[in-house]
Amino acid sequence: MSVNLSKNGPALTAAYKEVVNEKSNTNWALFTYEGNSNDIRLAEKGDGGLEELVEELNSGKVMYAFCRVEDPNSGLPKYVLINWTGEGVNDARKGLCANHVSSMANFLKGAHVTVNARADEDVEPEVIMEKVAKASGANYSFHKESSGRFQDSGPQGPVGSVYQKTNAMSEIRKTNKDTFWAQAEKEEERRRKEERCKAEEERQKLERERKDREAKEAALREKRDKERASQIDQQKKYQQQQDAVSKDQEKQRWEQQQQESEAAQRKAVRRGDSVEKANEAASLISQRAMNPREMFKQRERGITPSDSEVPAAAPASPQPDETPAATSYVQEPAYEEPTQVEESKSYEVTPEETLDRGICARALYDYQAADDTEISFDPDEIITGIEMIDEGWWRGFSPDGGFGMFPANYVELI
Repeated sequence: MSVNLSKNGPALTAAYKEVVNEKSNTNWALFTYEGNSNDIRLAEKGDGGLEELVEELNSGKVMYAFCRVEDPNSGLPKYVLINWTGEGVNDARKGLCANHVSSMANFLKGAHVTVNARADEDVEPEVIMEKVAKASGANYSFHKESSGRFQDSGPQGPVGSVYQKTNAMSEIRKTNKDTFWAQAEKEEERRRKEERCKAEEERQKLERERKDREAKEAALREKRDKERASQIDQQKKYQQQQDAVSKDQEKQRWEQQQQESEAAQRKAVRRGDSVEKANEAASLISQRAMNPREMFKQRERGITPSDSEVPAAAPASPQPDETPAATSYVQEPAYEEPTQVEESKSYEVTPEETLDRGICARALYDYQAADDTEISFDPDEIITGIEMIDEGWWRGFSPDGGFGMFPANYVELI
């Protein structure tokens, strides 16, 4: 990142102007960073020259010093810029601050000598003044010429020279410094490149994770939606089945009610017909004087009834206030025979004896047998093997297999 000179700009500019102003007593100013940021601030300023400035340099910081000195050759003011990097500064900070040197040189412009220093021996006043003297060019002073320069002063000593013996260690250190700064710049560039690559990789990784997370969430939402839709469909199908079952049950109940109603109507019609036939049968019974059972028994014994004895009619159909048994007989004298038990036994006929006749009838009303010579049946039951022994009384087989007599007007032939 670039150096920030705008935050404390007024203070920095004022200190710089004081140093370059020859009328000002301030002849040096020291600048440094605010913490680990790139903001430059004024660290210190003074009028004690290089000796005082060197005392303020900190081995754990990166600092920039701007100092006004007097050229030892010409006596003119010269300006020195010192880029100080303490030995205690970490390499990453060194590499970062190496990019700020040019910016600080542009701000502290007008420097005749620039010194890159890391240790105290690099900023010794004598060493710096030597560099200033070398940078000034001619080695003379207008202010120190003697008035008797043309006078003979006797033998002259050795001619002076500005030549200085080359110090190998000093030259090596200077070369190492230049190499160090170049290497630091390369390392800083490499570090920035690696940071950019890492940042890009991290960004791509986060992007992939975000896309994967969104894809999983979308798949999960789609799965939940499908499950919900499936549950809704199943619920709808179940409801439709329940509705269909309910409709079928309702239809069956309605049909059953209709059948029951029709059966009740038919039964009511039949009962109405039975009342009419019962009245007719009652009139016939009143005209009969002899019990038909006795007549049948006499026929079984081979006795022919006299002409005066007319067979009684079949019992009338049941009336609302009476039963068939109550209307099945007329009052007559009792008839007793010694061999009655044997005769009643011989009266019973097996189904094989009457099956060949095959005459059948359907019961219109219910009839209960008065004794074991008669049969009982309910409405709509079928009487088979009918023998029409009399106009009002027939014999036949009931649905339960019994054989006996029954009133003819209680059935209809089929």
